[in-house]
Amino acid sequence: MMKQTLKSIGLAAVGGAIVLGAYIGFVEEPKQVVIQQSPQNVPIVTTSSGANVQVSDFAEAAEISVNSVVHVNVAKEREVSPWEQYFYGNTRGPQVVEGSGSGVIISEKGYIVTNNHVINDASTIKVTLNDNRKFDAELVGSDPTTDLALLKIESDDLQPLPFGDSDNLRLGEWVLAVGNPFNLTSTVTAGIISAKGRNINIINTNSAIESFIQTDAAVNPGNSGGALVNTKGQLIGINTAISTHTGSFEGYSFAVPVNIVRKVVDDILTYGAVQRAFLGVNIVDVSAELAKEQALSITSGVYVVNVLEEGAAAAAGLKSGDVIVSIDGNKISKTAELLEQIGRKRPGDKAKVMVYRNEDQKVFDVTLRNMQGTTQLLSKEEMQFDAILGAQFEPIGPAEKRKYGLSGGLKVTDVGKGKLFKAGVPKGFLVVKVNNQYISTKEELANIISKLGKGDGVLIQGFRESGNADYFAFGL
Repeated sequence: MMKQTLKSIGLAAVGGAIVLGAYIGFVEEPKQVVIQQSPQNVPIVTTSSGANVQVSDFAEAAEISVNSVVHVNVAKEREVSPWEQYFYGNTRGPQVVEGSGSGVIISEKGYIVTNNHVINDASTIKVTLNDNRKFDAELVGSDPTTDLALLKIESDDLQPLPFGDSDNLRLGEWVLAVGNPFNLTSTVTAGIISAKGRNINIINTNSAIESFIQTDAAVNPGNSGGALVNTKGQLIGINTAISTHTGSFEGYSFAVPVNIVRKVVDDILTYGAVQRAFLGVNIVDVSAELAKEQALSITSGVYVVNVLEEGAAAAAGLKSGDVIVSIDGNKISKTAELLEQIGRKRPGDKAKVMVYRNEDQKVFDVTLRNMQGTTQLLSKEEMQFDAILGAQFEPIGPAEKRKYGLSGGLKVTDVGKGKLFKAGVPKGFLVVKVNNQYISTKEELANIISKLGKGDGVLIQGFRESGNADYFAFGL
């Protein structure tokens, strides 16, 4: 019965949200904004939510933010399929596809935050400022798990947007969305914060962090990577997605909270890659049905389905059946909130986790770990290696070296769900050569993989546990 409940919880989270990205090739006829005069002759704007608000509440914030939001144009190469070649002819080789989005200047040194999906696989990135100056942009780093990317341009006289604090946001608070929808530059729309900690299952990658700010400010294709701003003119989020059936705004938009943005940017600048911390648990939201099945006295929080061996939670003493209700004093009522709190920490950081266990309240001091189960900070190459192969390795032991007459190699201790798993590599496989190069350490394997590009092939040679020689090939 519990499995059925957990399954239904997982399915219910899948929505119809569409990530915003490239300019879709047409410009809708803009909807009219209704402006009328109040009895005091103060201009009033009717927003998309239907509420009236004084224009003067937003004017200063809009003037500040438009000069900090940029237009991002990208060119991507796309391979032409045989089907297209047959029908259209003369289309051999890659085809260049253009797209656009938005970005936010966060530093006078030229750093710009945008969405990863805006610049992903781009061969060229160009940025246009609000004053029409154009620059070539460099991709400094990206994080698919939060759909964020950091760009840099070489310019002076830039106006960065100051960071606010997304932890202090309140439902009903007025906000502005600033970006370039449908290539209409420097567009400002207004709305309120409709919800916090939304998980809408749109980031299709392992270990995704979705804890979006939901607003009813109008956001459309081209707004991706733009600013969500409070009435003080402070950045509180990066606009990322809309919930839609038509591809255009239908009432709800979603932004990555700025406190996550701050951590991602700091990691990229300091370490070259985002340092992810993990609690080491499988979790689901507590619901009324789950509370009844498990005889829980509370109907809000995050239920620990199981605790992973060698994980941070297991080492601290958490158990299956615990209900996590707060982290570092911050209330946790759903998984998105937990992921946001843990996602703002690094391996080696501590978290004070409060749980309910058998009607008792307990607090655990948890030292968070990385994806490999250690507290070390990982290099960019190590993260790329883990993300691509998705497997765990250990050096081949002396007995196995003698058995197969080997001087080195790596044993697959966990296949994971990455390229090795998809290629059919079994657990326990002894990897001796990769792309015809002998390997003895994980560092040597990571060095080979890091020098390969997208589409390059990988050939793994070695022995099965049965003693039979075998090989596996796959593309990156």
